[in-house]
Amino acid sequence: MRDGSERAENTPEYCAVESAMEVLGGRWKLAILKELMAGTRRFSELKRALPRITQRMLTRQLREMETDGLVIRTVYREVPPKVEYSLTEIGRSLDRIAEQLDTWGRWYRTARAVETGADREFPVADSRDADTELPIGHPLATPRGR
Repeated sequence: MRDGSERAENTPEYCAVESAMEVLGGRWKLAILKELMAGTRRFSELKRALPRITQRMLTRQLREMETDGLVIRTVYREVPPKVEYSLTEIGRSLDRIAEQLDTWGRWYRTARAVETGADREFPVADSRDADTELPIGHPLATPRGR
């Protein structure tokens, strides 16, 4: 398994999103990251917080996150063994991004629940970033006229 820095080095400069996806891709990584933003957690605490993830998948995702420099795994030599997971500075740097994705995900679930047609497109409003358009009512969209 290659680490995140190797993958990033082998990604063309114009594919920064691809570099991010190499490290953050995976169904559970951002959910694990969100749990660890609150502080150090033991494996069993993470498993309880994410009941739909299997033990095998949690182990795999944590190993990948450790290899990519997002997570620190600390093993205490005691019986039974105690293992804790915490974020590195690189992992903590994703706090704002993870919060924005959480906000968007909550908005999206609500928007889809209200929506009557599954293929209906959302109307678009001006956003904070002129290069990005966000749907009207989106929590990150800037109201018109600002």
